Amino acid sequence: MSLQYALVGDMSWQKRAEWQTPDTPFMSFAFWQALSDTGAIGEQAGWLPIFVLVYRQNEVDADTDAAIDNSSNNSDNKDDTALMQPVAVMPVFVKGHHQGEFVFDHSWAEAYARYGIDYYPRLVTSAPYTPVTGERFWLVQGESLSDNIIQTAIAGVDDIAQQVGASGWHGLFVTPKLAKLATAETPIIPSTDEIDNIIQGRNAGLDKASLNTPMLERQGCQFLWQNKNLTEGEQPFTDFDDFLMTLKAKKRKTIRAERRKVAEQGIICYRKCGDDITDADWKAFYHCYVMTYAVRGQQPYLSIDFFMALAQSMPEHLFLAQAFDSNGEIIASSLFLYDVPESKDESSTATLYGRYWGALGEYDSLHFELCYYQGIEFAIEQGLTYFDPGTQGEHKLIRGFIPTKTHSLHRIYDPRFVPAIANFCSEDRMRMAQYRQQAHEALPFNVDNMPDFDVNA
Repeated sequence: MSLQYALVGDMSWQKRAEWQTPDTPFMSFAFWQALSDTGAIGEQAGWLPIFVLVYRQNEVDADTDAAIDNSSNNSDNKDDTALMQPVAVMPVFVKGHHQGEFVFDHSWAEAYARYGIDYYPRLVTSAPYTPVTGERFWLVQGESLSDNIIQTAIAGVDDIAQQVGASGWHGLFVTPKLAKLATAETPIIPSTDEIDNIIQGRNAGLDKASLNTPMLERQGCQFLWQNKNLTEGEQPFTDFDDFLMTLKAKKRKTIRAERRKVAEQGIICYRKCGDDITDADWKAFYHCYVMTYAVRGQQPYLSIDFFMALAQSMPEHLFLAQAFDSNGEIIASSLFLYDVPESKDESSTATLYGRYWGALGEYDSLHFELCYYQGIEFAIEQGLTYFDPGTQGEHKLIRGFIPTKTHSLHRIYDPRFVPAIANFCSEDRMRMAQYRQQAHEALPFNVDNMPDFDVNA
């Protein structure tokens, strides 16, 4: 049975099916509810959500209470007795800015502006404020991501774009599988003649929508720690020192020196999880978090209410590292989310995500301790396989975080800009491949623990 889509403005569709456990905590319903309830997403925040509901259509008795008005989807069948059987949902945001995205297209916006063309609104699919690779679909139990689901969802995206006049759609930090399926066909870049036909209107009825809008891919680089001792058959590390022994002697010495510097300042670090994190801890964490933005003259994206909501709805995914000075006062905090291995289809993918950090002052090496070394120790203790400490930062590289490819998808609706942006994406992929290789060569591991580099991985 063919798939269809409907556009929905709220998350009421959750109640209409049993949904699979998402691949990261950032796609959990609890996380999204906290974003919505605290105003982090919504029209006022500039993150207006529209959900593309992919469904199969079944016929039911006209008197059934489950009959649904199907007028907002792309089906020609407007029978009020049609029942939507959900298959998957993809979130789409209508945005007038780039805040909280971490894949930057400012130069594209500037190019539009030079030609006097609106780049806004634009459409974005992502986990808001979260540069974490993951599936961008909620899937019903028993379903798996397929080309049919993706293409149906993209048809919904195109519908939204037409309704709001969006310049394009951007799918950020998507999984390699989603990137591969979405770009399976070679992009068809419009020719100069086709573009001229649109501009000059020589062909009756020819407009932007009549061309095959290509799906373009960009690639980036993040740094990912792996809980694998290659000299021990890729077994997990037993402790932090076990990890250190896989590094070159000079790097081991540097990390040990950094940890000593923290202790020599009279700073003591503690770790807390879930329900052990008190309201006082949350307030102290948020004070530190706000200070990170304040030193740059900015306001934080997320409120204390957001973090308190997470504490109530998903405590099993929360880990807080705290730094205390010699007076017993909290001077820095780092909040992590993590996968619960038992809830994953394959526990070998369980990951720690370093996300939110702040300090009340400048302390030598404390950022490295609280954001990286405490995280590595926690990942080892919990048996997590990966530690994603966040975007950017070559300082992560020399501390054992491996360069890893990231993917984003881009669909540009104005054909006049497609050739230049497609060329930019192609050249950018080559630049990033070279960067990842150079970064890989700079890894601090000794010869026996040096992971292989695969440009295609």
